[in-house]
Amino acid sequence: MLFGKRKKSGGAGRIETLVGRNTTITGDLSFTGGLHIEGEVIGDVLAGDDSSILVLSEEGLVRGDIHVPNMVLNGRVEGDVYASEHCELAPRARITGNVYYHLIEMSMGATVNGNLIHQEGGKPRLEFEGSEEAGAEAVQENEAPAAGDDAPEGVAEDAPRSETAARATSSRARKTAAGAGDS
Repeated sequence: MLFGKRKKSGGAGRIETLVGRNTTITGDLSFTGGLHIEGEVIGDVLAGDDSSILVLSEEGLVRGDIHVPNMVLNGRVEGDVYASEHCELAPRARITGNVYYHLIEMSMGATVNGNLIHQEGGKPRLEFEGSEEAGAEAVQENEAPAAGDDAPEGVAEDAPRSETAARATSSRARKTAAGAGDS
């Protein structure tokens, strides 16, 4: 729990709310500051500010989504986890759902039955948008060399090869498009 030690040393990680071992909360739970869950929450857990921290103990269970900037999870979560700042998955963490994180620390033994999805600055990003733009750029770049077929025979043969070499650092879509233009 290295993350927990860092937060406590600054005074910002003080636990103000406790959900005890024999407690079940049904419904969404909103909090600010620090929340420690040893019992069960059936509903979403939502932080009210950017400095909040959630600590889920080994015995703790959340059946719902978690939206918290900072968290240390060592219990079970049945839902998606959104950590806009830092997410620490301790050795007994068991997550059935996706984990959206900005920074993540995962100990040996922690399990995630879902996807780990990196978020810039904690804001959700659609991965397919960048891929479509790269594909569109590759098509546009490929069309431009095809218009220069008036070049002398020896030059036209060498030009696509050098263009392909220059694009070696480009995306896979660009490489595929440049390779298709050679044939």
